[in-house]
Amino acid sequence: RPPSGPAAARYPPPTAPTRRARLRFLRGGKTRTGLIILAFFALLAVAGPWLAPYDPDAMSDQLLQPPSGDHWFGTTHTGQDVFSQILVGTRGVLVVGLLAAAIATALSVLIGVSAGFLGGAVDEILSAISNIFLVLPGLPLIIIVASFVPDTGDIVIAVAIALTSWAWGSRILRAQTLSLRRRDYVEAARATGESTPRIILFEILPNLTAVIASGFVGTVIFAVLTEITLAFIGVADISHWNWGTVLFWAQSNQALAQGAWWWFVPAGLCIALLGTALALINFGIDEFVNPRLRTATGSSRKVKMRVGFTPVARKSTGDGPREHSSEHSSKEPRP
Repeated sequence: RPPSGPAAARYPPPTAPTRRARLRFLRGGKTRTGLIILAFFALLAVAGPWLAPYDPDAMSDQLLQPPSGDHWFGTTHTGQDVFSQILVGTRGVLVVGLLAAAIATALSVLIGVSAGFLGGAVDEILSAISNIFLVLPGLPLIIIVASFVPDTGDIVIAVAIALTSWAWGSRILRAQTLSLRRRDYVEAARATGESTPRIILFEILPNLTAVIASGFVGTVIFAVLTEITLAFIGVADISHWNWGTVLFWAQSNQALAQGAWWWFVPAGLCIALLGTALALINFGIDEFVNPRLRTATGSSRKVKMRVGFTPVARKSTGDGPREHSSEHSSKEPRP
């Protein structure tokens, strides 16, 4: 029977902790900051071509002009607007990153969870495939594939990155699945006659959500940096704008030697900001999963340290703060 009267104020309703737990991930400062920055770049990716004040390929007679009211990020050696190139190039960066991460995550979940849950010969075969892809050199293989494909667009690069970056996530998911497949709730589902696909979907995967999300974010970071690297070294299609293409033309025309810092600094800052946003989201996922890492996303209970006493938790009640401590306390300080 729930308490009533003054005692009811001392005990929160049963649903309050559940609601706080659901919002714990979004309450973290790192997570909120990362999501805000990522949403900003997503908005630029969607509306960038319409927000660009100039055609990124259009040339003019304003050569190597520093930032001004007409050209916010200055111009190139042929008079092209750098700000328009950055806006238009945002879409290609995010498309490759998200598509490659989606494909790689799907492959890692399919192969890793299947190998860990089914075991036996299936585990042997799938683990061997994962090990083969794990030792393949990713970037050199992508360069070779991109060199032989006539049209190295965003889709081709995303697929090439995904096929060379799923193996590590698959190994992690296999190890996690091996630790979950003998849990009591999984055995209970087997005992009630649940099918294998249903057990995987409704018993195993929900407990792997945080690991899958963390792997997805990490793959996005890897795919974005790989795509920018391919464009910077000239392997990707340099006629298609992205941040790596901007850096490629700046390096090819010796922007640094000419003192045209506005040609390459904005693209570098965008790469750093996007990487920071994804890293903050990944840190937020780690804090949400691991209670030892929780700071702002952790519990609202405050722990008070005292010399010579066991740490106590302060809990606010209707009659004021009350301290709960261990019965064992010594007069002399304990280590």
